[in-house]
Amino acid sequence: MQDLHTNLSLPPVVSTLIEPLPRSPIEALLSVFTRRLVARRPDLLRRLGAVVHVPIAIVPDDMPHAFLLSLDADNSRVAICEKNEIGDAEAIIRAPFLVLLGLLDGTYDGDALFFSRDLRIQGRTEYVLALRNTLEEANLTCGEFFGLADAPARWVDDITRSLLAQVRHFASVSAEWSNRAPGRHS
Repeated sequence: MQDLHTNLSLPPVVSTLIEPLPRSPIEALLSVFTRRLVARRPDLLRRLGAVVHVPIAIVPDDMPHAFLLSLDADNSRVAICEKNEIGDAEAIIRAPFLVLLGLLDGTYDGDALFFSRDLRIQGRTEYVLALRNTLEEANLTCGEFFGLADAPARWVDDITRSLLAQVRHFASVSAEWSNRAPGRHS
């Protein structure tokens, strides 16, 4: 883990607050939304090709746990696990949480993040590229992920964009403050 807190990372206190939360209800909720999305958008699985049925680990650097994503027409699921329990993943995507969200909403360019090493990939790179290309082409929104349409979807998307912009700003200010703290060297 990096010594300096980057402006792409959540403040460490966020991880501390998330750590004790119960995983089961969050897993169940994420899995239900993922299954519903796959049912509404079967084109996503067709685009993925060989990646379907392949577990992919998504590891936010600045959060206490990892997510194991398994996509399937009948039983897509998201499992929350310890970062050292992702052994059966065919591919691993590592980045700060806000970077991962920014890849989904189009805020950040995956290629630039990969070359700057803010985004790291292990294992079967072709699976990660297939997932990335599928998500880019699908142009998914937060409202669509939650199964909303029309005005409610636009409302959720607007709120999500605003909230993420505020969180990114907070993370940037927090990083600047943390990196200026006495005893820290850049």
